[in-house]
Amino acid sequence: MRTLFQSGTTILLTSLLTFLTVLLICLRKNPFIVIRDFILGLKHHRLLLFHVIACMGILLMNKLELLLEPHLNVSEDWTPYIGMFEENVTPIIQQLFMNDSLTYLTTYFYVILFSVLLFASLFIYHSERDFRSLYALLYGIGFNYLLAIPFYLFFPVNETWHSHPNIQFLIPTVYPGFEEQYRNFSGLNNSFPSLHTSLSITLAVIAWHSVNRRFARLNLLSVGVILFAILYLGIHWYLDIIAGIILASVSLGLAYWACEIPLGTPRPGLSPQRKASSEQYADLS
Repeated sequence: MRTLFQSGTTILLTSLLTFLTVLLICLRKNPFIVIRDFILGLKHHRLLLFHVIACMGILLMNKLELLLEPHLNVSEDWTPYIGMFEENVTPIIQQLFMNDSLTYLTTYFYVILFSVLLFASLFIYHSERDFRSLYALLYGIGFNYLLAIPFYLFFPVNETWHSHPNIQFLIPTVYPGFEEQYRNFSGLNNSFPSLHTSLSITLAVIAWHSVNRRFARLNLLSVGVILFAILYLGIHWYLDIIAGIILASVSLGLAYWACEIPLGTPRPGLSPQRKASSEQYADLS
């Protein structure tokens, strides 16, 4: 199992295998056909393509934030204000549960499965023609990032392991290249609010309201493990988690409001899960 985290190549291959497995288990279809149909769907439906591109653009803003941050004259470090509430919560969690196998498992959920579920959601909702969930996902991701980035720019908070003397950063013990590879997408002082928390909850809530029960259960399992993992692995303060829960709630509310705009008013008789019918989808082109 150690080989899963030894290089960027093994991380990529493990992510790809996990992605294909998730599609196969949740859809009971050939995952390569699912991928092909999604690409063709983007090709033929311009509004959907526009939303996917816009969402990717917002994700790019997170990378631009990391590049812009060193040029801003933000001298105040908000870590002490968050850390004063921490006391010994995370150290106690680490001491109680410290175990090599648990570290491997939580790192897998944090680094690989989290990203895979984020990506796989697009393909699963598209394959099942659950376009309300698909649009809610795109808007939800966008709102999470748009609302979080100002905090990262102007209210920087360092991760727990960097500031608390009794907290160990566990990910590098099983994924030595984490700081060199993964850190390019997540700044050291981008701890508050926790996007892993907010996005995991966003994915789980949307999946729960979707038509795919297998995918909903997988997301519920993931959010439970990740909420534990971000404390156990020594990444976030518990106030980051609370802020992440609030961020997810606000983003979900905005997402479900916004997703009705392109989809229009659902026809009478459709269940909430089937609000976006195949006829409405045809109208998106």
